[in-house]
Amino acid sequence: MTAPVHGGPDAFGTPAHDFSTNANACGPCAPLLDAISSADPTRYPDPASTALRRRLADFHGVAPERVRVAASASEFIVRITAAVALRRRGDGPVQLPPAAYGDYRRAAEAQGLPVRVVHALADGAGHFGLGRPALQDPPADGEPDARPPILAWACEPSSPYGADVPGLARWLAMLPPETPAVLDCAYAPLRLEGGSALPPPARDRVWQLWTPNKALGLTGVRGAYAIAPVDAPAVLLQDLQALAPSWPLGAHAEAMLAAWTSPAVQHWLAAQSLPQLRTWKQRQAALCESLGWQIAPGVANFFCVRPDVPALGPVLGRLRAQGIKLRDCGSFGLPGWVRLGVLPPASQDALVQAWTVVVR
Repeated sequence: MTAPVHGGPDAFGTPAHDFSTNANACGPCAPLLDAISSADPTRYPDPASTALRRRLADFHGVAPERVRVAASASEFIVRITAAVALRRRGDGPVQLPPAAYGDYRRAAEAQGLPVRVVHALADGAGHFGLGRPALQDPPADGEPDARPPILAWACEPSSPYGADVPGLARWLAMLPPETPAVLDCAYAPLRLEGGSALPPPARDRVWQLWTPNKALGLTGVRGAYAIAPVDAPAVLLQDLQALAPSWPLGAHAEAMLAAWTSPAVQHWLAAQSLPQLRTWKQRQAALCESLGWQIAPGVANFFCVRPDVPALGPVLGRLRAQGIKLRDCGSFGLPGWVRLGVLPPASQDALVQAWTVVVR
């Protein structure tokens, strides 16, 4: 099984300038912090999250029974993979994008499920998309696994490039009706331009996985939710509930998710945060170009670059020693590339200054 690789704090502590995560560098906002500080951790939350699920349902315009809360996106990834494996182990592979969040694969491997990686329709960065099988992990006998997938994953904007995925509708149309399709919406609230390639009617056919803590700049509070398809099989819903923790959310996570739906927080995100991130991103991209780095275009608050160095690992280590952390994309199958979250100008300038030192 592959070991997890993540950005953020590490054994050396919290980086002074942490480009390695995709968290909103403008957050958190005052109304959200007020909601968190008002949470009552002395009592158990409602294990069914009744009021919260109703509030989230109203926010998305869906029925409350379609909303499922989770301890985190990773917890839901593990849970839905286990739920599918309960009924369909041995029936086919789990389908993944070519470069994606590693927990999709890790959850499948933990269940002993084969994995198929697909290429076909390029995303907006021109690097990868979804559709026809092109790369896959063969089963033990060495023969390609051509069976239909039993679970399929997509992410829009894509990870790690933060780009559009125009092939989403075709990807969904190619899947068998009985295959659960999960659209990871982690970066949808952090989209800085354009809109989803999946129209609203098609969204009713997929599981939508939402993790607002990134957009809110509050990644230390863990909590997520999923919106089930309109016609989600009852047995899958029952298995997901049976596999859930007794209390998926703590008091602070409930407060965060409730505040996420409030007009004040949504106004802060749309009217204040996203415009600021657009300005910072333009400046950060220009600085990267000035360093001679190749840039992969994207539509979110992060993007990937390929510095012109013969060995990236040692350079990243020297940067980390100076309090600057970049996300090595080797774990995504993209050696030589790094992902950069958009940070304020002071951090950008610190990166440029440190880079000129470490590459001498």
